[in-house]
Amino acid sequence: MTEKRPRNLGELRRAGWRSRGVRDEVRENLVASLRAGTTERERWPGILGYERTVIPQIENAILGRHDFILLGLRGQAKTRLLRMLTNLLDPFVPALEGCELNDDPFAPISARGRRLVAESGDGASVVWIAREDRYREKLATPDVSIADLLGDVDPIKAASRRLSLADEDVLHFGIIPRTNRGIFAVNELPDLSPRIQVGLLNILEERDVQLRGFPVRFPLDVLLVFSANPEDYTNRGAIITPLRDRIASQILTHYPPSMAVARAITDQEAWTRRGAVDVKVPELLREAIEETAIQARASEFVDQKSGVSVRLTTSLLETVVSNAERRALRHGLKRIRARLADLFAAESAVTGKIELVFEGEREGPAAVADRLLGEGVAAVFRRLLPAPYQQRRDRKEPEPVDVYKPIVDWFAAGHTVVIQDQSADDDAARKVPGLEKLVRAHAEIADDELSLACEIALEGLHRASLLSKDRSPDGVSYGDMLKRMFAGF
Repeated sequence: MTEKRPRNLGELRRAGWRSRGVRDEVRENLVASLRAGTTERERWPGILGYERTVIPQIENAILGRHDFILLGLRGQAKTRLLRMLTNLLDPFVPALEGCELNDDPFAPISARGRRLVAESGDGASVVWIAREDRYREKLATPDVSIADLLGDVDPIKAASRRLSLADEDVLHFGIIPRTNRGIFAVNELPDLSPRIQVGLLNILEERDVQLRGFPVRFPLDVLLVFSANPEDYTNRGAIITPLRDRIASQILTHYPPSMAVARAITDQEAWTRRGAVDVKVPELLREAIEETAIQARASEFVDQKSGVSVRLTTSLLETVVSNAERRALRHGLKRIRARLADLFAAESAVTGKIELVFEGEREGPAAVADRLLGEGVAAVFRRLLPAPYQQRRDRKEPEPVDVYKPIVDWFAAGHTVVIQDQSADDDAARKVPGLEKLVRAHAEIADDELSLACEIALEGLHRASLLSKDRSPDGVSYGDMLKRMFAGF
């Protein structure tokens, strides 16, 4: 198509434009992309971890001209995937000017479109619709009505124009007919009441819409796609069986399959480049951030049916950077390294991202968030340093390994270490006798991560019940476990 697009039906006919349905359009464009040798990353930019699982199934559905549903827990890029379907639409398509249903100039379906072609012939005006304007979506809520989705008879229009209620022009179309020749998405499908879901049956199977008892049916050309959370099937609603049967493909999404993919997603989504301060997040701290989400997805305090969104790590990383940035601004620094205290100061990024079961509610959101952050750090500790306990053949119970005994004894002598998140000094943990030497002996890390590794060691020993830990406005303090246990007696 040339830059100067046809402006009427006659010019469009002479230009050789070919009319095709939206399913054929996205299929043929996908076929062309596959033949050109594009990669999954190029066809679905920004989607990571789905290259061998979800994306092939979506493309199979498109090649099969299927309506489909994405089924998965929160934060699995379902809506983003649906919105990216516009990339498979043509950049522009022609439609008859002044028609609500984006009528195909060669095959109009509305009364107004048919009338325009009959009256003006090749002179009927044509407008060009961009691909972005051919995608619409609706968040399903219990108050959505048939009129919202499909339409209804408009008595005010009938009265003002003095039209009979049998006249097709009295119809007021809903959002789905207005998406004719495009893609329509319903998010959280089970939240639609069953009677509204019934209204979608004809569109999915017979490809038409009938409003109330109006005698005219409209053969719609629309690709219907849906998203749903499995939790909805039991907690808030259900997809009725006839509707589920008419959705040709059901595709299961999932969380990142590996730490590397999870990190790539977080790095892609998080806003960490701040103009005021250059904040560097050390490698060990990045691992702890990702491990927090992994631990949450296995926690007994978190409702696993609800899931733990990848937005948790995005918010957590941004909050860690913000806390470090705030500390740098207070001390007049232009560059700063985030540390473990910044992670524990970011529990607000965790509490809103998890649904708690009864045991978690008893503990409280803040306590569960602190526990998950600590377990994330402990997972890094186990990869970095020796296990805090060893099993001896002559004893049934495990005992602390010898390498940690001098450190535990130092705390047992009454010493404590306070790690402050707003202090410019980040060497508090390194002052524990023998701790720096232990970390250097067992962990292969750069010198600039040594302080962080010592802090991780203290948190790991606390998680192993060898050290106590207390939170205060000043920061986090570590001390003797037995002294804390007997303090209440």
